[in-house]
Amino acid sequence: MTERNAARLLVDCLLEQECDRIFTVPGESFLPVLDALHDCPDIDLVTCRQEGGAAFMACADGAMTGRPGICFVTRGPGATNASIGVHVAMQDSQPMILFVGDVGRGMRDREGFQEVDFAAFFGPLCKWAARIDDAVRIPEYIARAYATAISGRPGPVVIALPEDMLHDAAGSAAPRAFVTRPAQAPCPDAMATLIEMIGDAAAPVAIIGGAGWNARARAWFTQFAERIGLPVATAFRRQDAISPASPVYAGNLGYGPSPRLAQRIKDADLLLVVGARLGEATTDGYTLITPDHPGQLLVHVHPDPEELGRVYAPNLALCADPAEFSESAALWDEGDIIPFDAGADAHREWLEWSTPVPGSYRLDLAECLGLARQMLDPEAVICNGAGNFSGWWHRYWPYAGFPSQLAPTAGAMGYGLPAAIAAALRFPERQIVAVAGDGDFLMNAQELASAMQSGADLIVILIDNASYGTIRMHQERSFPGRVSATDLHNPDFVQLAQSYGAWAVRCDTTANFQRGLTEALSCKGVRLLHCVIEVEQLSAAGATISGLRNRPASH
Repeated sequence: MTERNAARLLVDCLLEQECDRIFTVPGESFLPVLDALHDCPDIDLVTCRQEGGAAFMACADGAMTGRPGICFVTRGPGATNASIGVHVAMQDSQPMILFVGDVGRGMRDREGFQEVDFAAFFGPLCKWAARIDDAVRIPEYIARAYATAISGRPGPVVIALPEDMLHDAAGSAAPRAFVTRPAQAPCPDAMATLIEMIGDAAAPVAIIGGAGWNARARAWFTQFAERIGLPVATAFRRQDAISPASPVYAGNLGYGPSPRLAQRIKDADLLLVVGARLGEATTDGYTLITPDHPGQLLVHVHPDPEELGRVYAPNLALCADPAEFSESAALWDEGDIIPFDAGADAHREWLEWSTPVPGSYRLDLAECLGLARQMLDPEAVICNGAGNFSGWWHRYWPYAGFPSQLAPTAGAMGYGLPAAIAAALRFPERQIVAVAGDGDFLMNAQELASAMQSGADLIVILIDNASYGTIRMHQERSFPGRVSATDLHNPDFVQLAQSYGAWAVRCDTTANFQRGLTEALSCKGVRLLHCVIEVEQLSAAGATISGLRNRPASH
């Protein structure tokens, strides 16, 4: 019997952790791993066209499964390209493991070909960065990588693999057992204190979604909130954390939230925050809720003790898994709590805010969202990168399923298409929609080739205003009328998509969008709608360039 080498042991360790998909741009530095995967039909090896796209796919896969998305890239340029996905996984609290083929052990510290000190480079971007120099210790490192990625606040791990180590004999080393996320139930005394605080509150509000949130947390927290009439808002780009049909759903925080919801947050005397970090976007630059929150009580529930008290000073901190906490809350005897009317009031306000109001543009995005709500599956997975185009979806799309929102809280451009590919492979029975701006799309347009090669079934809705719209909006606020570096000269996106073998159509009116989406839904494969809009149609909150010019300059 041939002795197992390090690469084969590594693959066997991944199988033991139930890894079923790897995203990669192949490199000579990890050829033994690719060879081992040749004989491993249980792992789907997805070939990508750029390491940033591959890392985004792995990040999105981790967001959907709760298990680390796996990505393999080569050293130097490959790893630095992939760093954007590591950064997103960290800020989004999503489990991911990036494996980097590295220079041989004998070449280290000579600035060899494509050499980078990966522990130093990735250390600030991830939960743990390490290098495996001894083949026998591969099971130890892989088990620790999985445990680190999924425990507490989930996040990315980076493991460097010296090229020569992958050829070494692994001896009798064997994979370690399947790693599970530790269960963290809330303290009963703290739960009793929380229920008492809610009972004493006049205007409580919950903010949910984030680290470790899953379908179980969604179901239990919904049950708890609906029973007591607690208004529930979702953190930035966590809109699938509760069903939009829930009678207590109050809408989402982030850029351009409902003014009524923002006021409700300001007026709250008790904030119950579960899973969210209360980051810059959710809190509007730490102004909607200040770190010291005078006049408000803050209960912060988070699975990572290092997050509690890090920025915000909670009156009550519970270190607990969101699902464990939500189940405890749902099953707790609320005692003398009289159900609040505020949940129903907040939901009515959200319904009014989220109903599309058509404007007067040739291709009107609010009206198009109204059509999309009629034509697309409400449980479709919506994937987007960064840009003003996303505001229409955040405001008007319901995000009914779970998971149904793949969008980087880190605000990374180019995420939507790679995330949609990962979603199409993970949920082939579901409707997958990538929404992108023109500048955003061209960050990773080459992954159309990956989508075609992998047989992905998805729709791309590309919003083209020939501008870096978000930056243009800020530019108009600070330097009105002085456009610099934000205009874009774009390709013919229909011809571009068709050159990859995708179906594509140009839409320059709302009626054309309706016809195009109807036709796209009648076929399968990769389909792209190139939606051309005026640059003046900048914000889902109703701002236009002319309107922005009349506002005080501010960021």
